[in-house]
Amino acid sequence: MLTFEDLKKILTLNYREEDVKLIVKAFHFASEAHKGQKRRTGEDYIYHAIATAYNLAQMKMDIASIAAGLLHDVPEDTDFTFEDLKSNFGSEIHNLVKGVTKLGTLKYRGMERYAENLRKMFLAMSQDLRVIIIKLADRIHNMETLDGVRPEKRLRIAQETLEIYAPLANRLGMFRIKNQLEDLAFPYVYPEEYKWTMSLIADRLKSEAKYIEEIKKLTQKELTKHNIEINSIRGRVKGIYSLYKKLLRKGKDVNKIYDLIALRIVLKEVADCYSAMGILHKKWTPLKGRVKDYIAQPKPNGYKSLHTSVFTDFSKIVEIQIRTVEMDEEAEYGVAAHSKYKEVGMLGKGKKQLKWLDHLMEIQKTITDNTEFIKHIKNDLFLDQIFVFTPKGDVVELPENATPLDFAYYIHSDIGSKCVGAKINNQMTSLETKLKSGDVVEIITDKNRKQPNADWLHMVATNMAKNKIRSQLNKK
Repeated sequence: MLTFEDLKKILTLNYREEDVKLIVKAFHFASEAHKGQKRRTGEDYIYHAIATAYNLAQMKMDIASIAAGLLHDVPEDTDFTFEDLKSNFGSEIHNLVKGVTKLGTLKYRGMERYAENLRKMFLAMSQDLRVIIIKLADRIHNMETLDGVRPEKRLRIAQETLEIYAPLANRLGMFRIKNQLEDLAFPYVYPEEYKWTMSLIADRLKSEAKYIEEIKKLTQKELTKHNIEINSIRGRVKGIYSLYKKLLRKGKDVNKIYDLIALRIVLKEVADCYSAMGILHKKWTPLKGRVKDYIAQPKPNGYKSLHTSVFTDFSKIVEIQIRTVEMDEEAEYGVAAHSKYKEVGMLGKGKKQLKWLDHLMEIQKTITDNTEFIKHIKNDLFLDQIFVFTPKGDVVELPENATPLDFAYYIHSDIGSKCVGAKINNQMTSLETKLKSGDVVEIITDKNRKQPNADWLHMVATNMAKNKIRSQLNKK
């Protein structure tokens, strides 16, 4: 169980003395407000507030967010009001707590009945992304203590976590949080599938953990020999839920999983990353098609890293990720890693929104029917995403099962309606071909073509493309 002393230790390392004083004040206020309150686990309520604030401090969030994490349940669960918070801590912390409180008003009964809460969530995110980050920090501790909750509520919270909060963390580039939430929810939502996955990999994990240590030593020795300064080098075990989904895609064959344990190398400079990859490719043969440069071409959510898979001395394949310290922080905590730039608008009202969040806000305004709204959200937000490229190297993010037509309509309505063919990786292909991550897509158009084909409605995966096709057909 985390204590306030644990929180103070992490704060003292990363924050100014006056910031720590504000958190001490917030702690005493929250302690007084929650005095005598117990959680179903039997622990004093204040420990949940401390854990939420600790999670935010680990992400190196700004001090207002950490204070709001300590205070987030005060107005809802105690006699103290929002006005009490405002008079003691100012309008910024008051607004953050208010935003978090608004998100917890509706019980989850499946996504179809969750539309209004999702609308509130996206609106809060568009105004200040810190609100959803605080909610994610709160949800992690709720999931860690889920055993203390009655069974039917436990399942509801776990489903909401798996179907709503984990995908949101993923979209925000917060991969550590996404994996934590998925792995905490998995055994409650799919207990049999969880047991099957764990039994399948138990022996493999033991053997791979041993050889990844050997690979780590050899890698360290090789890089040091070439004067590459290493910040850290460690084995990273794939998330259990993420592994389960990959097993389903690979026909449940665990031998087709190459990244059960990956080696993550964190270096000082970008140039060192490319040098390190060259050195390791000289030592071990890379697998064809498994070398990916997300530094030169980052994913749309900002993820940057070099990825390669190599044949090692042990006749085994290992995935290696190479990145800088800054890239590693951003890969772990996504948009939260940018909180230090809040003063220039990254998380405040003037921030430049993520493109998918702009798209969500557009859906909010234009689609009033909740059933239709949920359809859009499911397709365009919560499906697994792929990353494809334009011929100029720009990255386009689309849901799995997207086709060249989805790509064309994503670029522009006119490109879509005038589309007569497509090339994938310089090869002519059908318009209904399913795209894969890393594909380079070129759309061939005919300026004389005025309208889309009605059959296209069955070829596209995104609601955005379907709506544009319908709109153009209706005009005809």
